[in-house]
Amino acid sequence: MKRLTPTYIYFAIGLFVFSAAVAIYTNQNPSVNVITPDNATLRTTSSGNVLGYIGDNGAYTWKGIPYAEAPDGGLRWRAPAPARPPQKHSVIEALANGPVCPQFASQLSGSGEVPESGVVGSEDCLYLSIYAPPNAENLPVMYWIHGGGNSIGQGGNYDGSNLAMQRDVVVVSINYRLGVFGWFTHPAIGTGNPEDDSGNYGTLDAIQGLKWVRENIAQFGGNPNNVTVFGESAGGRDALAMMASPLAKGLFHRAIIQSGGYSTNKMSVGQNYVEDGGHPFSSAEIVTKLLIADGTVDSPEAAKELQADMSRSYTRQYLYNKSAEDFFQIFDSQGFGMLNLPDNFADGSVLPDLSVEELFSNLENHNPVPVMLGTNRDEPSLFMARDPRYLDNFLGFLPRLKDKASYKRTVKYGALTWKARGVDDLAQYMTKAGNNNVYAYRFDWDEEPSQLGFDLSTALGAAHGLEIAFVFNDFEGGFGIDYLYPHDDNQASLANSITSYWSEFAYNGNPMQGRDGSEPMWVSWGMGGMQSLVLDTPTDQGIYMNKEIVSLESIKIELAADSSIEDELERCHLYARNFRGAGFIREEYDALGDGACAALDPSTISAF
Repeated sequence: MKRLTPTYIYFAIGLFVFSAAVAIYTNQNPSVNVITPDNATLRTTSSGNVLGYIGDNGAYTWKGIPYAEAPDGGLRWRAPAPARPPQKHSVIEALANGPVCPQFASQLSGSGEVPESGVVGSEDCLYLSIYAPPNAENLPVMYWIHGGGNSIGQGGNYDGSNLAMQRDVVVVSINYRLGVFGWFTHPAIGTGNPEDDSGNYGTLDAIQGLKWVRENIAQFGGNPNNVTVFGESAGGRDALAMMASPLAKGLFHRAIIQSGGYSTNKMSVGQNYVEDGGHPFSSAEIVTKLLIADGTVDSPEAAKELQADMSRSYTRQYLYNKSAEDFFQIFDSQGFGMLNLPDNFADGSVLPDLSVEELFSNLENHNPVPVMLGTNRDEPSLFMARDPRYLDNFLGFLPRLKDKASYKRTVKYGALTWKARGVDDLAQYMTKAGNNNVYAYRFDWDEEPSQLGFDLSTALGAAHGLEIAFVFNDFEGGFGIDYLYPHDDNQASLANSITSYWSEFAYNGNPMQGRDGSEPMWVSWGMGGMQSLVLDTPTDQGIYMNKEIVSLESIKIELAADSSIEDELERCHLYARNFRGAGFIREEYDALGDGACAALDPSTISAF
């Protein structure tokens, strides 16, 4: 098996940390074997006849099936249209993943050989993959939405064959439009059609994929009346968007949200200039940057003046004439190649214009299906473990944490706020609305090995994304992170437990004691005073229910009283990082640290 070389190189062991963390999302072990189509996999679909192959573990596999028309040319920034089948007797060989959607090249795009900051992908990218056991019939369907900040990644990075074979489910993974092509709203591109004008093209792609599943999945042994949407990080947010969108009603029947959360942006945030309340990369600001980049004007002021004189039709044609590369030259790649762009617009058609509480506290305002909500105990560490702000180089190349105690506090408070917003608040809203099938978890696995004295169990711990390999029970071929895991009985036991719970939920909408019936009982939120299931290995904490409820208010109280913090400026930084935006109260911030925070502008404090 050939392993791609990671493209971020800080120093020898830093390379290990980064590639290990990033590979959670990425198949770094592409097979060098020639894949042979198998006639036993021939299926007839609305996209045409498709022919797949039988994987090494016996899973029937189909990759790169188009589920919508290519959203390029005049279909850019339009709701997806159903795929047109080719000629009647032609066959689509579904043997390889479809193209990735346009994004910066990175390990997450599956393009490690392309120089970072290069652009990869095609606007013709709406493809899905399917994994099923042989002779599958009427099995639950698990519909995976990948993460990556809604600006990087691809569904093809996730191999669902082990999950399908071991738990008798049909796994589907999709690509969806990303970044400026997935979420973009400008008055000049409007058509008068609410879906076309929503700006939520990535959301609509996920809904179109669900429509394709409803129409076709029985051909692959799946039950169209038992579909579980599941996703991680941005994919978790997008799965919650399926619960929020009236257009997704009836297309799925359960949801699993891994390290997700839900928030929307007003349309004005996506359209207006910054001085008018818009995002730094709103459509008006993007046009400004494009006009400067192509030499039409030489300043933001001149660009703004010109835009005021540009007709609607001229602006529309200007935007449609730009290539993907033209757009990407105006962005600076963030962590892992992600872009700082607004998404999930509260347009009132695809996504309701309601607060999170209004949306999920009322059964009439969302799609109230059984739901699992969870986070990882050390979420932020994935984004911190390679950051020079937290690391020193011992002997010039070996990383060491500068301040272990401070590092762990930063991770702790960041993870707590993630849990409050992404799990506990939502669970309380949904149960208040009357949904009795809300289940919460916390993933605590932290048994990474040390490398040359660098303790990965502290530097990464239960980091963002590390649960994915356990969910798919794929630590090698699907994710290429064999060097991160100890491959011991503990690891195998936890993976077995997680796939057992996830698949039982897919079958029955209740994880209970797992598919095997041998796991600790997982009860719904609030039952018997219990809240969340903690997931850990048998020789560490094991698996058990706890009563913890985390809220932004409880975190603020804990932070204010934390006697382990010796430098009051650290307290200021922790407050600003965790409560910026919703939850930030200036008077509260100023009073922290015996007034030390009042002299520190919170806007100058960077994120994790």
